[in-house]
Amino acid sequence: MLRAEFELRLGSFTLKVDLAAQGGILGLLGASGSGKSLTLRCLAGLIRPDRGRIVLGERVLFDSEAGIDLPPQKRRIGLLFQSYALFPQMTVEQNIAAGLGHLRKAERAARVEELLAAYRLTSLRRRYPASLSGGEQQRTALARTLAAEPELLLLDEPFAALDDYLKWRTELELTGHLARFGGDVILVSHSRDEICRLCDRVCVMNRGRSEPILEVAALMKNPGTVSGALISGCKNLSPIRATEDGRVFASSWGVALTPPRAPEPGEQTLGIRAHDLRLEGPGEAIDCRVDRVIDNVFSYILMLRTPGEGLLRLERPKAGFTPPAAGAALTVYVRREDMMLLTGAPEL
Repeated sequence: MLRAEFELRLGSFTLKVDLAAQGGILGLLGASGSGKSLTLRCLAGLIRPDRGRIVLGERVLFDSEAGIDLPPQKRRIGLLFQSYALFPQMTVEQNIAAGLGHLRKAERAARVEELLAAYRLTSLRRRYPASLSGGEQQRTALARTLAAEPELLLLDEPFAALDDYLKWRTELELTGHLARFGGDVILVSHSRDEICRLCDRVCVMNRGRSEPILEVAALMKNPGTVSGALISGCKNLSPIRATEDGRVFASSWGVALTPPRAPEPGEQTLGIRAHDLRLEGPGEAIDCRVDRVIDNVFSYILMLRTPGEGLLRLERPKAGFTPPAAGAALTVYVRREDMMLLTGAPEL
């Protein structure tokens, strides 16, 4: 188990992290520049935080007050870089062996053979990185990373360098390899879909701050924060204020709605996912007019002008649906349980 709480200042940017990895795959989800990769480098010992503490199992890796800062090679943390960082002048088997210098020659050779077989690299053993496909490079980098038997595996945007087809194939392969690893994994991504497919829990990174860790299903059901809602794909957000009758007034949409509970202090925003807007009840009605119809690949996206002159986004599969024309009146419905109360204010 990893427990980390630390802070780092780089110019005007402050990274403030509080997270725990306790089995399975933890996703770090956030926009570019939110501090995800920087967090991995602090955990791996490549960058020293200004203050804080990092503990892996029973071992203290970093403690600013106690003056402890183990070097990367003693942390037993494997970091798979986004670019894979293979040594270009070394073959596949030489890359894998590079992290096994502490073993005797026979032991090192046996370990390399084991990893070549496990990651389907035996036939590629004498190839150089430049001649490998993206998926082959990733398998080589993963085998090299796992050669030293790390206690924690860090994956930094492992699919960023791949095209969509190769990304899907490589993701399927990686899932099997991670199951074989069996240890804790932290995976960095800016893709909500990758996090949902691969991770058990998720921590949203927002402008250098780590938000509370959630189960992936909870992130989709109610992320709790505006930043969590945005990175998880919610397109409909409005500031709210409580009304005397126990409802909330969504100022962007010009309507009063009844969320599943009264807002708590700090909950300034209401979120509704595009697929939770319905064309039939039950639910609370919002009278709109169609502002624009967008022909997506497998769906229609309707941009709806609300009574408050704001926009709501509704998305419907194309099958069996004929979209109304721009300017047409349209009433949509939203159930109370599909309204998300969020801390923070949306950027309007």
